[in-house]
Amino acid sequence: MAKKEKLDPETQALIEWCTEVEKFLVAGGATLDQAQEHIEEEVEWFTDMFYDGLTPEQAASAALN
Repeated sequence: MAKKEKLDPETQALIEWCTEVEKFLVAGGATLDQAQEHIEEEVEWFTDMFYDGLTPEQAASAALN
């Protein structure tokens, strides 16, 4: 079996943040697939929002508007 690649703490925090954004997108009316696809397509934009200190709720709100 292959060993799992260990992520650095910053990358892990970004992934967890995106998972939270995803939940808010779904709560705002997107399907889970739509939310995931949007985050994947706009990963640089979401990454910028993460580093700018936006909360997942704020990021989802920006994406839904």
